[in-house]
Amino acid sequence: MKPGILAALVLAVLPAGCESAGVYAPVLGSILTDPSAPLTAAEIDAGLREALTVGTTNVASRLGRENGYFGDPRIRIPLPKTYREVQRNLAVIGASGPLDDVELRLNRAAEAAVPEARALILGAVRNMTIEDALGILRGGDTAATDFLRARTQTQLTAAFTPHVRTALAQSGAFTALETYAANAGFGGATSTLQADLTSHAVKLGLDGVFLYVAEEEKKIRENPVARTSDLLRKVFGAAV
Repeated sequence: MKPGILAALVLAVLPAGCESAGVYAPVLGSILTDPSAPLTAAEIDAGLREALTVGTTNVASRLGRENGYFGDPRIRIPLPKTYREVQRNLAVIGASGPLDDVELRLNRAAEAAVPEARALILGAVRNMTIEDALGILRGGDTAATDFLRARTQTQLTAAFTPHVRTALAQSGAFTALETYAANAGFGGATSTLQADLTSHAVKLGLDGVFLYVAEEEKKIRENPVARTSDLLRKVFGAAV
């Protein structure tokens, strides 16, 4: 990772008045005084925050709309395994309609929950510490995304789950799957079925979000065309 990017990562997450800044002063000094990054601390800080905001917002705009998940084969959320196998068998005889409908509703729920995911991810970025930043200094093109997910997965899942559950209920996915399960003789408690479907949607929904957040991070680091403002071009251009 180039010095300019290291500086951006460190400064962007350094809380104002952080007492531990003195401990890391030699590290920060060697990064900031590198001649390949003649930028002010304010520019670096603002540039990195803008890059993260732009990347996450782009992903939210792409996924948080009709067919954001359902129309994308890379992240389309399938039914849980038990129902997926039944769905495939029924499709052979043209009878998979009810389960196809549940799958559509499952993806619609994920699409509806994307704005909340965006807010949670940006909130997690704001709460990163200097120690977090130093932990990704030696990382690759998606180091920030990978580290962010590793450190926030539990919190994101906990916070995201109620929104997905609400979206699933409002989309009719619970009712549709419960009706199918009862008619097909699957049985089981309604609460368990709802919990399993929610967990499935949350995991794969977040997988899709972070897949594209990582790609946005790579684009902004590597591709000048993806730097859509003067500040991004200045900060990341100096880091090339």
